[in-house]
Amino acid sequence: MSVLCPLINVYILVLIARAILSFFPIGPDSGLFPIQRLLYQATEPVLGPVRRVIPPLGMFDMSFLVVLLLLEFIQNRMGCGAVLGF
Repeated sequence: MSVLCPLINVYILVLIARAILSFFPIGPDSGLFPIQRLLYQATEPVLGPVRRVIPPLGMFDMSFLVVLLLLEFIQNRMGCGAVLGF
């Protein structure tokens, strides 16, 4: 469990970084494009299946919130220090 807690913390930060970058139009010629692509590749395997079960509400993708809350719940049950403090 000592290794799993920090990994969950890092994954939560990766999710948050992806969410923040999603607000900016980043084209293929941007210096941030490789970072955005890396964040997408790291998070889409988890967000994609959740998105298929929980469709977006209007223009809001609820899969991010569901995964984030689930990870925080897992951290709480494991006794980890939660990143967001839920």
